[in-house]
Amino acid sequence: MILITGAGSGLGAALAGLYSEDNIPLLLSGRSKVKLEKVASTFHNEVKVKAADLSNASDVDALLGSLPEVPATVIHCAGSGYFGELEEQNVDQIEQLIHNNLTATIFLLKELVKRYKYEKVNVVIVMSTAAQAAKAGESTYCAVKWAVKGLVESVRLELKGKPMKLIAVYPGGMATDFWQSSGKSLDTSSFMSASEAASMLKHALTSAEHGYVSDITINRN
Repeated sequence: MILITGAGSGLGAALAGLYSEDNIPLLLSGRSKVKLEKVASTFHNEVKVKAADLSNASDVDALLGSLPEVPATVIHCAGSGYFGELEEQNVDQIEQLIHNNLTATIFLLKELVKRYKYEKVNVVIVMSTAAQAAKAGESTYCAVKWAVKGLVESVRLELKGKPMKLIAVYPGGMATDFWQSSGKSLDTSSFMSASEAASMLKHALTSAEHGYVSDITINRN
């Protein structure tokens, strides 16, 4: 079974579509049940959906508690963007950015490790190339993504020798609905589609008996 967060749109929805073609049992999560059900309705196989706000610890507990079995893979795509010169950014929007990206990832990863650290589970944390380099006009977005990167790399050390593996993913710009609520206006015509990024990521996540890819950067042309 695969659990995909942020599956109501963008990369999460595209990944769900690819894995559904393999008839792999899926649980799709996101903040909007309506969006999740719309995505799931396009698949031929049965897909479970559960709305959850991952920045709420009780929602995370309920989400993982609804899994009928130990997931082979968890792909955490949920997040949001917010951009602009620092002095012009809205405080409420900054707090929401932190909740959606950092708090949510901390709570989800904490509960995953608590439940499954002795299980062979691959936890895929999708971040951004903003976690790899500073970008003007993206200060707070870079800050939360760098924080998530630090979280992942630190928890990896805590999991050393255990079967659970953490996989960090750093995608570049994608042409998705992400930008509409980000506060940043730009031409995304040259960006990757969510389907293109999902196809590359699914291929890269293939593991062998004695090895796996731990860090994946997906750059756009």
